[in-house]
Amino acid sequence: MLTEVDYLQANEKLVRLTPKAAEKISQLIDRENSGNYLRIRITGGGCNGLSYKMKFVEVGKTGDLFVESQGSGILVDSKTALYLRGTTLDYSDQLVAGGFKFSNPNAKASCSCGESFNL
Repeated sequence: MLTEVDYLQANEKLVRLTPKAAEKISQLIDRENSGNYLRIRITGGGCNGLSYKMKFVEVGKTGDLFVESQGSGILVDSKTALYLRGTTLDYSDQLVAGGFKFSNPNAKASCSCGESFNL
C-alpha cells in the first residue's frame, strides 16, 4: 500500500483514463496479480524517439506522482510527468488497431501504431 511519503498527489490534469481504459486496467490487475497500480513511464526509443511503457506495481518510488482516475491508481515519475501533462489513455478492443491508446497533446508527431512519439 502506498503511503504519503512514497508519492505526491496529482490530478487528472496530468493523465486521465477513459471508462474503457479503467475497465481494462481493472481486468488486467485481477488477471496479472502483479500490482494494484498502473505505472506509466516515457523512455527513449520507438520509431519517433520516445515511447510509452506501462506495468503494474505494488508500490511507487519516492517522488512518484499519484493520480486516481476512474477508480484506478496511476503512478508517474516526475520526468515522465513533464511529457505526459494533459494526456488521456483510452482502450479499444478492436481486432485491428486495438489496445491502449495515448492521446498526448504535447506530442508533435506519433507513429501509426501510437506507441511512440516526439516533441
